[in-house]
Amino acid sequence: MILLADLVDHYRNELERLHGHELLPSHHNALNAIRRCRNQYSAVMLLECKDCQQSVILPHSCGHRSCPHCQQHESQEWLERQRSKLLPVRYFLITFTVPAQLRSLFWNHQHKTYDLLLKTAWQTIDSFSRRDRRLKGRTGAHAVLHTHNRRLDYHPHVHLIVPAGAINQQSREWREKKSNVLFWANNLARVFLAKWFEALRVASLRCEEQLPNEWVVDCTDVGHGEQALVYLGRYLYRGVLPEKNIIANTAGEVSFRYKDNRGQEQIRTMPGAEFLWLLLRHVLPRRFRRVRDFGILHANCKRLVQLLQLVLKVPIPSPRLPLQRSPVLCQSCGKAMTLIARMVRITEHQLC
Repeated sequence: MILLADLVDHYRNELERLHGHELLPSHHNALNAIRRCRNQYSAVMLLECKDCQQSVILPHSCGHRSCPHCQQHESQEWLERQRSKLLPVRYFLITFTVPAQLRSLFWNHQHKTYDLLLKTAWQTIDSFSRRDRRLKGRTGAHAVLHTHNRRLDYHPHVHLIVPAGAINQQSREWREKKSNVLFWANNLARVFLAKWFEALRVASLRCEEQLPNEWVVDCTDVGHGEQALVYLGRYLYRGVLPEKNIIANTAGEVSFRYKDNRGQEQIRTMPGAEFLWLLLRHVLPRRFRRVRDFGILHANCKRLVQLLQLVLKVPIPSPRLPLQRSPVLCQSCGKAMTLIARMVRITEHQLC
């Protein structure tokens, strides 16, 4: 397997020569973290087996959310939390896509525009839910920001998983919509467009490009919602490209595979430095939260969701224990090993 850390070592100098003026501190942090993940550059941990006294030294992972090796545990924890909020209604996946003419504005003001995109998308859905003749109340949404398309080009958009139900805040009545269409996409697009430009005005941001009159919004029935959660959880952490999809590194060019909109496998090849730059364009600003819960699915409404599940007769599973990380097993006796020291630099420990 071709390791991303090796590609960083190989092409970083060329990347900095070509794109050094565009690299942000978050990009340098990502490169440094990936290069030091579970290899000879990492800090190490010391483990010992209490049964047979065997000891072992293992390199630390970097823990960066753009690293393809890391945060599998965090991704699974997120998925379990969202599963615990599922209601017995149909769910819809609503996607708001930024037109190409706005991408330079997004790139130059990432933190602010990403935040506005998430908030404006939710405000649009919330306004439709409150005015809908069947719902007449507040719904909720799990929102996830993505910055890439299938070819990994820069393509900001936001996905929201929305239940086809809402709570009327006056009567405290739960209302469910059984139609195959939650909201019409064209209507969503028009309202989103108006709210977006108002948000830009308030944020003192301007776009000099000529924008299209119609924006792309999609609203798709996704059944009970779990499959959509799994799809979104795939790209929350661990970067945008699994290392298994990097298939070649020859003559200064890197090739990777992806699936197009028809599910057909395609291969894309580019110079190694441009490949790194392609990945770095999807590194989010430091401390930016790409995953947010809104409305009745917000963390503050946990008791409300539990009450809804009780009223709607959702089978309540037995309490789940917190997900535990897999222990390191002793190669001699097979027992779980005990952590003795962590984050030890290779020159600081006599056993190294």
